[in-house]
Amino acid sequence: MRRAGWRYIGPGIVVAATGVGAGDLVATLVAGGKYGYTLLWAAVLGCLIKISLAEAAGRWHLATGRTLLDGWRSLGAWTTVYFAGYVGVWGFVYGAAAMSSTALPLAALFPGVMGLKWWAVLCGVGGLLFVWFNRYAVFEKVMTALVGVMFLVTVYLAVRVGPRLGDLAAGLVPALPDGSLLYTLGLVGGVGGTITLAAYGYWVNAKGWRDTGWMRVMRFDNRVAYLTTGVFVVAMLVVGAELLHSSGIAVAKGDRGLIDLGGVLAERYGTATAKLFLVGFFAASVTSLIGVWQGVSLLFADFVARVRGREGASAAPEAAQAPGGPAGAGAPVPAGEGAGAAGAAGADAVPVERSVPFRAYLLWLTFPPMSLLFLDQPFALVVVYGVIGAFFMPFLALTLLWLLNSHRTPRAWRNGWLANTMLGAAGVLFLVLCVEQVRDLPW
Repeated sequence: MRRAGWRYIGPGIVVAATGVGAGDLVATLVAGGKYGYTLLWAAVLGCLIKISLAEAAGRWHLATGRTLLDGWRSLGAWTTVYFAGYVGVWGFVYGAAAMSSTALPLAALFPGVMGLKWWAVLCGVGGLLFVWFNRYAVFEKVMTALVGVMFLVTVYLAVRVGPRLGDLAAGLVPALPDGSLLYTLGLVGGVGGTITLAAYGYWVNAKGWRDTGWMRVMRFDNRVAYLTTGVFVVAMLVVGAELLHSSGIAVAKGDRGLIDLGGVLAERYGTATAKLFLVGFFAASVTSLIGVWQGVSLLFADFVARVRGREGASAAPEAAQAPGGPAGAGAPVPAGEGAGAAGAAGADAVPVERSVPFRAYLLWLTFPPMSLLFLDQPFALVVVYGVIGAFFMPFLALTLLWLLNSHRTPRAWRNGWLANTMLGAAGVLFLVLCVEQVRDLPW
């Protein structure tokens, strides 16, 4: 088994950065503004749960040589039906939300240049072109650079507002203020919770990690990534606690809350600090956009290949696959071809990023959602999107629990008590949040 090292870090950073978007940052900010440091423990617990989910997805790929879509199909046809509905409706609505979120900081940084909707269109097309013409190696480098920007900006802001270290430490002790239970559950479940957790195994394969010899490396990569996520979360909670809670200032829910924060920062610390924050806001939003454009398109390409009865779009490494890789893991891509994924059955070694299903889903994420930027979202679409989306995280947690405790996984790599505890807790948590989200829909 290979030794873990910093030079291998990559897929974890990608999945963590994609999962933590502007919505997660503003939820943490609002938590700090409303409850101070009291719910810090909940945000940290959320990071630990995402570590367990991503580790489980990566372990499935490495231990079995099969993709997660292949594992889901082995559980029955119902998984295929659910996933088909999910990627169709979810992608349509999420595409518009991601473009709008990425456009907000640009519109604030360059006021008067163009309207918010046209900034959103530009962001969507830009994300499409970036993913369309680049393979995994370039994608990972860009994502890592953007994470560096997010890290520096959030830590700078936390230091600038002056955290109270004693209160910060006290926030690690679990406590529930009056009326905060469901809010706390949402904070735990929302820190980086997204379909791209399911894409982690595909990015692991794209990095060139193909068998159990990479298990230690994968786990190190995953933990470092979510430790970085933890820093983002703690930094934003510090900003909320010190800048909003202590002053009794409220910001809007959703991505526009970060625009409100930019105004508070400009008033307190000057225009330069506010603009720096908007740059960090943009980095957080654009990583979620291009991460979904790349990762969920990989999932969809594999889904199409499975439906067609082929081996699927198992990601191939940046160089030729080392001997001894698991059977059925996809054909290797010749050295120098870059990262990608082998085509169906590995017969022609066409990278998934160049396949018709991958690019078709890229187009689906980009152009149809633009109609929602100019029209109010139809009532029925909001309800269907809310129901399907609410079920995904419990679906992911509970199916991973099932797969990794069954004969489908080699005995040596099945769940231990800790993994079962974390995945079981995640499943229960997300089921509760699912029920609440469905109840809150505008029926």
